[in-house]
Amino acid sequence: MTIHVPFRVVKRGGRKEMVLPQGAAQAPKPDNTLVKALARAFRWKRMLESGDFVTVAELAAREGIAVSYLARVLRLTQLAPDLVEAILDGQQGPGVTLARLMGSFPAPWTEQRIALDRCAVNSTSAD
Repeated sequence: MTIHVPFRVVKRGGRKEMVLPQGAAQAPKPDNTLVKALARAFRWKRMLESGDFVTVAELAAREGIAVSYLARVLRLTQLAPDLVEAILDGQQGPGVTLARLMGSFPAPWTEQRIALDRCAVNSTSAD
């Protein structure tokens, strides 16, 4: 007896991941790289808002990272709440990768959903 299971291998967050075809049951698995980047972004935002650090440059020096990297990661706090939730639940679309998010993405949430190939089905939050 031979069993044939079609799948493809894709790179996500620097790792290879097996993707099953549409319709195949697959438990959602959060992208740890994306989750970690989101956690850092919201932590850094909280540190800036609390007044612990006056500038992004000050915070970057404290963290021992480049200002440009900190600024790119910090932009993740501007993602639509449903996109953040989808990432944390492992439900983000295949086009939502850290590499993609480190580039530019639109500010308005509705445009983010379109640009990142993710329609927010249950989103009731306003832009």
